[in-house]
Amino acid sequence: MADYMAKALAVSGKVRIYCAVTTDTVENARKIHNMNFTPAVALGRLLTGIALMSQTLKNENDTITIQVKGDGPIGGMVAVTDSKARVRGYVHNPNFDLPLNENGKFDIKAAVGSGYLNVIKDVGLKEPYSGRVNLVSGEIAEDLTYYYAYSEQTPTAMNLGVLIGTGGKVEAAGGYFLQLMPDADEEVISKVEKAISSLEPITTLIHQGRTPEDIIKMLFPNEDIEFFDNCPVEYKCTCSRERMERNLLSLGKEELMELAEKDNGAELQCHFCNSKYNFTGSELLSLLNIAED
Repeated sequence: MADYMAKALAVSGKVRIYCAVTTDTVENARKIHNMNFTPAVALGRLLTGIALMSQTLKNENDTITIQVKGDGPIGGMVAVTDSKARVRGYVHNPNFDLPLNENGKFDIKAAVGSGYLNVIKDVGLKEPYSGRVNLVSGEIAEDLTYYYAYSEQTPTAMNLGVLIGTGGKVEAAGGYFLQLMPDADEEVISKVEKAISSLEPITTLIHQGRTPEDIIKMLFPNEDIEFFDNCPVEYKCTCSRERMERNLLSLGKEELMELAEKDNGAELQCHFCNSKYNFTGSELLSLLNIAED
């Protein structure tokens, strides 16, 4: 089953729900970055979270970028999505592991450490919207939930999970995003709290073969649910040679000249997919002519 997200309204239209299976997406990220178990789980949660958040964007060219910076061994993480849940991301340090925590789970809190989470929304205005919050747990789902409460004043609940097999392969990944509509009252809040507390771990359900629609129905078994069109989720990088040329041009004439004459070329590597782009000295000089024009 290819990764996708189900979207719905429940409790008389007072709760917005997005639920996604992201197993292939997270496994692709793990392979691209050759990540150890702990960083794979951390980035997998962040990629799943930002995929869910993508459906809050209204325009096709809108994007969200999330930066996580902590003092733990992971160093930091970056994830980006467009409005169609095409995600990409990376961790600063993909090659470490930590002992499991006291609950026998991957210790993402220790991996991330103390720090902050920054959400940047580019919706076509002059300046992107940016909201920064301190990390409340480093577990990612709680931090994104806090971001919505603090920066957007929107009651939101997120649950994100990644299950890694003994061989290192991602066996299940996914999450859900619940958001209260403005007319939600205390009764609705109580139903949401009950739904969250009674659900099995999301990776358990996905590993059992449950679909996003199944999970939404399990969250609200006694409510009418209105489903909308599904949305595919995938890991997709947007890098290109032309984009790398623009990056080189942004260095300025002096640095370009130095790369062309002293180093006789340059090699650029994409952070998101590890693709390498080589430019000869003569190609850099041609770019220099463009810069001067």
